[in-house]
Amino acid sequence: MATAADTRIAAGQTGPLSRSARFGTISLVVGLLLFGIPTMVFVVRQSWTGEEGAHGPIVLVTGLWLLFRRWKEVSDLARAAPSANVWALLACLVPLQIFARITQIVEIEGYLMYACLLAVLYSLVGLEVMKRLWFPLFYLAFIFPPPETLVAFVTVPMKIWLSEAAIWFLDMLGYPIGGEGVRIYIGQYELLVAAACSGINSIISLSAISLFYIYMRHQAHWRYALLLVLLIVPVALIANFFRVLVLILLTYHAGEAAAQGFLHNFAGILMFAIALLTIFGLDLLLKPLWDRYVQRGEASAHD
Repeated sequence: MATAADTRIAAGQTGPLSRSARFGTISLVVGLLLFGIPTMVFVVRQSWTGEEGAHGPIVLVTGLWLLFRRWKEVSDLARAAPSANVWALLACLVPLQIFARITQIVEIEGYLMYACLLAVLYSLVGLEVMKRLWFPLFYLAFIFPPPETLVAFVTVPMKIWLSEAAIWFLDMLGYPIGGEGVRIYIGQYELLVAAACSGINSIISLSAISLFYIYMRHQAHWRYALLLVLLIVPVALIANFFRVLVLILLTYHAGEAAAQGFLHNFAGILMFAIALLTIFGLDLLLKPLWDRYVQRGEASAHD
């Protein structure tokens, strides 16, 4: 025999427990907004206004669109998670975010805020839906700047490699050039290969946009998608090698003021565009070869 509670549930009516759960959900969302909005304003001011975070608005818009698109496919699987687990996660994350906010560490604060957002999302839709939304959620993390320690760890060998490669190439062409570490001497000029020229900024931006492109075109073919992902860093490094060459030659032939002004930023934009088009071109070139390789493998397997 059906109970009164069963009748209310079947009719779509809510009891005291569901009202309590709804109140808890509203409290979570409101609390997240109170923490999230100041953090996003901080991220926009500190990161998006510079070259290293210029991809942030693009990632945010395309990531939210992709999340909305995928949500329509998985919304039927949404199940609320146990609230105790969510409150335990937030009890650990929120104090850390407050500490990061006080110390003005934008990288840590942004990722902690995003972790809180994921915890709230988990409470609303459950783990199964989040697993199916893994790529949009991972992709949206690119709106935050990477930790400076990671940036320094990656950029130092890149800067040294680019400096040495540029010096070797121009010395082979007969230019009066030498260097020490990340410092380059050409003629009467001295240049310092900074992180903006070493490839880290373009690698982050190029990785984000290329991942979005690869996912939209080849999400069903994960092996081929992985191949394209592995090509992102070499393409970015080669593009930035030519960027460094252009800046050195501009400094030598047109003076330091010309190389550090508008042409410096234009060279960065141009090299990024070339790198992105190179990824697209490699996809058009490799996809037929990959399909042919897969077809041969399937044919040999049947034999």
